[in-house]
Amino acid sequence: MTGSDPFAGFRQDGRVALVTGASSGLGERFARVLDAAGARVVLTGRRAARLEAVAADLTHDPVVVPADLREPGAPEQLVADALAAAGHVDVVVNNAGISESTPAVDEDTDLFERVLRVNLTAGFAVVRDVGRSMIAGGRGGAVVNVASIYGLVGVGSIPQVSYAASKGALVAMTRELAIQWARHGIRVNALAPGWFDSEMTAVMFHGEESARSLDWVARRTPLKRPGRPDELDGALLYLAGDASSYVTGQVLAVDGGWTAQ
Repeated sequence: MTGSDPFAGFRQDGRVALVTGASSGLGERFARVLDAAGARVVLTGRRAARLEAVAADLTHDPVVVPADLREPGAPEQLVADALAAAGHVDVVVNNAGISESTPAVDEDTDLFERVLRVNLTAGFAVVRDVGRSMIAGGRGGAVVNVASIYGLVGVGSIPQVSYAASKGALVAMTRELAIQWARHGIRVNALAPGWFDSEMTAVMFHGEESARSLDWVARRTPLKRPGRPDELDGALLYLAGDASSYVTGQVLAVDGGWTAQ
C-alpha cells in the first residue's frame, strides 16, 4: 500500500472525466458519482436541456457539450470541444448507446448498422480521440467502456442481436486497446451491467408488463433481483481511479451473478 488512506484510490480530485450519454439513466448517475468523487465532469448527449439540468446539480465546474453521436463527424467534434473547454481529459466513460428489441429474423440490416454505429463505431471514435490526447499529453488516463451482460452471454428472451453484437465487440475492443495503450499509462477496462433501471429498460421496469418482467429477472438472477443504481458506483470509481492502477483489459460484470451461471 502506497498511502495510508485505502479509500484515496477511489477519488477523482483534480481530474477531468468525459461521460457520454450523460443526460439520463446510467450515464447521468455516472456523471453525478464522478462529480461527488471530485472530478470535473464533461457531460455529453443529444438533449442539451437535460444535460444542463444535470450540470446544475454538480459542484466541480461541469462542462456541457451537446452532441448527437449518430451524426457523421460528431464524435470527433465532441472530443475537440471537450478538450477546448476543459483542457484535457483524464477519464472517459464510454456509455452512450441505443438498443432495439427485435427477433433476429425480423431485424433489417439498416437497424443492425444503426445500433452498431452508435454503440460501437461512435464509441470507438470518442475513445480513440481521447486516447490520442492522453498519449500526446503524457498524463496517462483511464477508459471505462460500458458494455453489458449481452456482450458476455446470450439472453434470447429479450432478443437484441445488434445490441449484443455491439457490446461483444466493445469487450474485444477493450482488451485490444488495453494492450496497445498500456505503455502510455492508459488503462482500458469495461463495466458490464446486468439489469438496471434506466431509460433503455424503462418498459421492463415501469411498463404495463413490468411485474412480469421483473419477476423474470428475479427468477433468472442468482441474487433474485435487479440492480440498484448505487450498486454501480463502486465499480465505476474503481475502474476510473487509482484503486485499479494495476488492472487493464478486464471486464467487471455487475449483474447479481447472471453471467456466473
